[in-house]
Amino acid sequence: MTSRRRSAGNPPEVRRAVRQQKAVPILEDLHRWMVDKVALLDKPSDLAKAFNYLLKNWPAFMRYAQDGRLEIDNTAAERSLCGACVGKKNYLFFGADKGGEYAAIIYSLIESCKLNHIDPQRYLEYVLERIAQHPSNRIEELLPWNVAPHLEQPEAVTQAMKAA
Repeated sequence: MTSRRRSAGNPPEVRRAVRQQKAVPILEDLHRWMVDKVALLDKPSDLAKAFNYLLKNWPAFMRYAQDGRLEIDNTAAERSLCGACVGKKNYLFFGADKGGEYAAIIYSLIESCKLNHIDPQRYLEYVLERIAQHPSNRIEELLPWNVAPHLEQPEAVTQAMKAA
């Protein structure tokens, strides 16, 4: 079982501890090996460029090992974009740039709901019922994570959204 599977679903402090114990020693060995090998590579080669890119960005790469809230990959982000990819041919027919911008806003709100385990339909209904009377200088109050406590969303829905 990989350390990723071992720590999946655990609190951030547990995930961080597993990464510190299992992943960091391996990554430190990898770093040393890359530093040694990149010196032997032809500078303009693609492999040397790839090694140098990773070495230059090593602190950002290692950040996931320091913070248990972070993922090592972007699978969740890619999964959330899947719906946008399915319709990309249809987006040619928005008719104007503004239509595309508005669609991007709606997609962002819906995906933010999903990431916060909120039913997007329940959220949009709540916001649309209130937005006309809501002061425009306090629009952040209508963001999904601020609205969640007012949605009266059943726990079963929240659990289903977490599982999705």
